[in-house]
Order: sequence, then C-alpha cells, then structure tokens
Amino acid sequence: MKFIHTADWHLGKMVHGISMIEDQRFILQGLIRLIEREQPDALVIAGDLYDRSVPPASAVNLLNETLFTINVEMNVPIVAISGNHDSSERLAFGSTWFRQNRFYLAGKMEKDMFCPVIEGVHFHCLPYAEPGVIRHLFDDDSVHTHHDAMNVLTGRLSENMDSDGIHVAVGHAFVTGGETSDSERILSVGGTGNVGVELFAPFQYTALGHLHNPQAIHHPSVKYAGSLLKYSFSEAAHTKSVSIVEIDAQKQVSVTKETLKPVREMKVMAGYFDELMEQDASDDYIKVIIKGEGALIDPMAKLKYKFPHILHLEKMSAAPTAFESAASTKKKQNELELFQEFYHAMTGLPFLEEKRAYMTTVLEEAKKEDSRL
Repeated sequence: MKFIHTADWHLGKMVHGISMIEDQRFILQGLIRLIEREQPDALVIAGDLYDRSVPPASAVNLLNETLFTINVEMNVPIVAISGNHDSSERLAFGSTWFRQNRFYLAGKMEKDMFCPVIEGVHFHCLPYAEPGVIRHLFDDDSVHTHHDAMNVLTGRLSENMDSDGIHVAVGHAFVTGGETSDSERILSVGGTGNVGVELFAPFQYTALGHLHNPQAIHHPSVKYAGSLLKYSFSEAAHTKSVSIVEIDAQKQVSVTKETLKPVREMKVMAGYFDELMEQDASDDYIKVIIKGEGALIDPMAKLKYKFPHILHLEKMSAAPTAFESAASTKKKQNELELFQEFYHAMTGLPFLEEKRAYMTTVLEEAKKEDSRL
C-alpha cells in the first residue's frame, strides 16, 4: 500500500499582508504532478486545509478544484481531517455523500468515527477537537488536556482493532518534543496542548498535521508531513516536503520525503545597507535585517529595486553602550547625575565642577520653561 501524507495547506493564508493563494495554487499543481508520477493508493491530508474558519472564496475555489482533480479526474482516494485552523462544522458539509467517491473527510469529531479501509489498510481519522468536546462526547470527566483526550480516542480505537490488520492514524496535534515555528497557532498554554507520542503505539504509522517542519519530531512511525509552503521567516531554514509512505504485507513501513519546488523561497538576509545593495537581485520573499547605526532615507523603497518581494525590514539591535547598561541597572537620583554619566561615557573626560554648575543652571531653566507650558 502506498499513500502520500501531506498536511497544513492553510489555503487563504496571508503573510505580512500578502496573499499566498497563487503560491499555493502553484505548489498544489506540483503535488498533482507528483501524484501522477507515483500513482499512490491514497492521498492523506492531516488537517488545516484552510488558514481560518471562514476562508476567502479564492481558497474555497482552490480547494474544490484541487480535490476534484485528484479524487474525481485522477480517481485517487482522499483521507482528510480538520485541523485547529479549520471550521469542523463547515468542513464536514457533504462528507457522508463524498464517501461514495472514496473521499473520506472527517470534519467534526463523532463518537463512532467512520474508518475507511483502502487496499486493506485501516485509516483512523482523529480530527482536531478541544478536550472539552471529547469530555462531553464520551461523558468522561477525567479529560482535561489534549493528552487526556487523545488517550481516550486512541484507547477506544485500540480496543476494537483487528490485530492482524494494518492501521494508520491521521491526526492533528502537538506531540511532545516537536519543533514549533511562528506560523502555528498555539493549541493551549502551560503544556496542556501536548500529546504524548506513546499514545500512537497501536498504529503502524501516524500521519500528523499541525507542526510545519517535516523534521519536527524524530520517531520511526509517528511523522509530521509539514506545511506545503513556508509561512513565516522562522521557517526559512526548513526543507518543505510531502511524505511518500509504503507499508508492505509484513507491516514494514518506509517513508520517502519528496520536495516540491515553490514559486518563491523565503529567505532572511542580514548586512550593512551598502552590502545588501551589492547582492544579486532576488525574486524570493525576503526579510532584511540591516546592520549599522546610521540613519537611512527610505531604505525599503531602495531595497525593493533589488528585492521586489521584500516583506519585512528591521534594524539589527545594537549592543547596549556602557552608559545604557549602567542606566538600566542603576536608578538615577536626578537628571544631573544622569547627564554626568552620559558625558563621561561619550567623552571619557571628567565632569568638572564648572560643567556641573553650568548644567545645573541649564536644567533649572528647562524646568521653569516646562512649567510655563
């Protein structure tokens, strides 16, 4: 049995105010070409098909076109679940009749989830659900965390599994120890969103979504597909891919990562302004970190000539001066003492009594002028 494991499409995503819809269309066309080449028995999408619960029309249309091409025109079965960015209720619409064409979409969590069997492999769908939903659904007051919820779900599944069968879990969760990035929405605070990897022991393979790095966790059978595209500059070093999973009759699993080339990469560049302007032009999405302390006049406009898709510009934080360090650690008694330390830090000269007297006069005059305003 061979299937392609993917996740976190986030259709409709905006990055620094820029719509990613055409980038997503391009990468999905690459996925379709991969499916044509590999001829898998199924495609698995482990949640976050959309980026938000009410997606824009362009995202809905793109998802519809893509799934129609894969499922109807190419006749490839699809197993998909909702993620924490999706609206489970909206995504569940039509799921019952979709099964007639082997499109198995698990939008909302149900007490008895439908378990499709494709080429002898049992796919157990575990759409994202808050602990409170599971607590109410199974009338189990012991469920307080995501780990508790997943423990209930996988425990119930394992009780009814055919021990001779091949079983694949499809879930959307943060497995303890996984590596996060800035574009993922936190599931909960204080560690209550974590799920222990040991809960997936009954399955020959666990196809996960949520974390965007395909190398987010290193485990022989529990894997993240990662997002199709880089959605934040914290992901610039990621190598995005989809997973081609093969399971033989002896339940042996092999996973091959296949990279899909995007329209544009996402890169971080750092350097002095003049150095950056000497770099080769790039059509990629760029974050620029400028070194140096001098003032620059409209650097973004100038950088756009070389990097038309620059998305973010920031100045590198300078190390604090001796004066700044002292000012941050010592409470100043008055303005005169503060100026005395500033003068010494800037000139290296002693703050003589005549200077002290002069600055005392200046400060007093400034206070009088301020009081008149």
